Amino acid sequence: MKKITKILLVTLTLVMLLAPAVSAAAPYTTYTYSSTGFVLTSPDAYVPDVVVNTKYIGPDVYGAYANITDPRDLAVGADGKVYISDAAENCIYVLDKYYKYSFKISDFTNEHGVPDSFNGVSGMYISDKYIYACDTDNNRIVIFDLKGNFIKTVGQPESALFKSDSIYKPVAVAVDSYGRLFIVSSTTYDGIIVMGDTGAFYGYIGAQKVSMSAWDALWRKINPNDENREEFLSTEFNNITIDSNNFVYVTTSSIDEDAQQSAINSKDKSGTYAPVKKLNASGTDVMNRNGFYPPSGEVKVSNLETSTIKGASTIVDAAVGPQGTWSIIDQKRSKVFTYDAQGNLLFAFGDSGNQIGSISNIKAVAYQDNNLLLLDKDNCSFTVYRRTEYGDILLQALENQNNRKYDAEVSDWTEILKRNNNFDVAYIGIASAKYRDGDYDGAMEYYKAAYDKSGYSDSYKEVRKQWLSKYFIVVPVVVVVLLILVAKFFAYAGKKNKQVALKVGQKNIKEELMYAFYVIFHPFDGFWDLKHEKRGSARSAYIILVATVLTMLYNTIGSGYIFGGDDVEANVFMTLVSVVVPLMLWVIANWCLTTLFDGEGSLKDVFVASCYALTPIPLLVIPATILSNFFVQDEAEIISLIITLAVIWMGILMFLGMMTTHGYSFGRAFLTALGTIVGMAFIMLIAMLFSTLTAYVVKFVYDIVDEIQYRV
Repeated sequence: MKKITKILLVTLTLVMLLAPAVSAAAPYTTYTYSSTGFVLTSPDAYVPDVVVNTKYIGPDVYGAYANITDPRDLAVGADGKVYISDAAENCIYVLDKYYKYSFKISDFTNEHGVPDSFNGVSGMYISDKYIYACDTDNNRIVIFDLKGNFIKTVGQPESALFKSDSIYKPVAVAVDSYGRLFIVSSTTYDGIIVMGDTGAFYGYIGAQKVSMSAWDALWRKINPNDENREEFLSTEFNNITIDSNNFVYVTTSSIDEDAQQSAINSKDKSGTYAPVKKLNASGTDVMNRNGFYPPSGEVKVSNLETSTIKGASTIVDAAVGPQGTWSIIDQKRSKVFTYDAQGNLLFAFGDSGNQIGSISNIKAVAYQDNNLLLLDKDNCSFTVYRRTEYGDILLQALENQNNRKYDAEVSDWTEILKRNNNFDVAYIGIASAKYRDGDYDGAMEYYKAAYDKSGYSDSYKEVRKQWLSKYFIVVPVVVVVLLILVAKFFAYAGKKNKQVALKVGQKNIKEELMYAFYVIFHPFDGFWDLKHEKRGSARSAYIILVATVLTMLYNTIGSGYIFGGDDVEANVFMTLVSVVVPLMLWVIANWCLTTLFDGEGSLKDVFVASCYALTPIPLLVIPATILSNFFVQDEAEIISLIITLAVIWMGILMFLGMMTTHGYSFGRAFLTALGTIVGMAFIMLIAMLFSTLTAYVVKFVYDIVDEIQYRV
């Protein structure tokens, strides 16, 4: 009995110790995204603490209960009090910071001394003095003090600039430190309405850009009364909030999903199709989108194999958090996405369901000190999420970053990495701290670990600057020496080609390869002698082709990290295919076409001329690849220019080589080149059809053999 008693006591103790951990367990996975779109799980930054419903709220001091039936918005005051607007009950419930019922705002006497009430109250904004409520169906904003006493109403904007036929339906409001009201109207497509608390209309800001074709734009001007005109209206917003610096965050769920997802996948930083924007007072989008993907909610929706929900996120609200962080909510997936001031995704979490921490129909989000509150419209409740130790360290790192305490910031990010070594923002944080502290080599290392090539480029630029200041004489000397060597080489090649021009008989391989440097500068004479004077051969053509393949392979793996060299694996087969297949398609299609139209060149002549035309690729791409290891992102255009020049030069030589080999005029050669391109496409189509037919035949034979074996 003593042993049994001891076992029971130990078991009971363990249960009691584990109970808090179990109750705090989250029914969702917290994660971020890598630079390539892979989901990276992370520790929970917030865990569900309590679900607050009518029962939890309880009665007020007079025994009256809150009856939440259609919650539309959730807001938190500076004192921690929580406000819930209910459109069905036409009131605002005010809870204390412990989520207990204080009072409600419903019936009031307006400024005319007439009893009044809400009609479809929705969005709210709580300042340090007033409560601003969107009385949607009464087409007005109603203002109260923090004790619920009526102050005034602000009706429809009064201005000639406000269209007379506009329907004013305020659903969300935010107020800046100057008392200006920023209002989202559900039926307004011109942007955010800006007005004073007296009703003075200041104008619209932040209208979404409308995408339309040139024909649609012309038709709209010709026929302004077209019944399909609404298709070209700017996208309306659905919610709004404002930060302490008077920057306005607005959200919309009306952007075309394909356009929104395309902007995410292409890492578009313009914000044209962004579901959330950060506007300054003039309406300019100033949001930083420096993360791997622009802040838009879910990134790779097709990668979420376990989810039945598809398509871009439906963003319905935003909230401003501590230390420059801010969050948006995805109503489609009941998820929260939190970003820092630079647009880096810090964490995402949430799911739909019936467990504590899951939201059935997420409607609003708000911060309350260390807690995050999410409103569940279907369950008429809100869930309180408590920030974890991981979340605390994360916020502390951001605080030290904002206060420029670099050593403390590095220490915090290091602690984060101990708990989550997949968190790229931590690597970037350490790298940024080291960069600001002058440790550029260390910054490069951490930027590289986070695949942040922009930061790596800035750090490398400083390292290169230090190196150049130390060895400022070496660089011009090396450049001059290289230019002299190049000039001497081309002089030697020219001299050698002149000597070989008088040589009778077979040319050796060195002489044939040297002739390529004559062809690229004198294409007409060069391609003529290549065919008629036998200055080249198939063997030298093969060598140039192999050199081109090796050049492209070197460009793939030998480019500097900033230009993608280090994170690309060498694929010899694909490089071979990418060079040889287009070349052979060109040669075969051109020979087949010119055979029918009196072309003078044989298949061998076309092949040799085409291979000699590839010479600019090794000649320019190799130096460009070498230079990419010493250049930064700001100088990327130089590398692109060199490679583009090589391709254009090759294309011109390919055309002139074909024209000279077949003895065509320029016009006939141009038409032949177009026909060759069409022929290349036709050959590829035939090859695809043949491969498909072959696959069907093989499958048919396999099925027959399998059936015979089964019967036997």
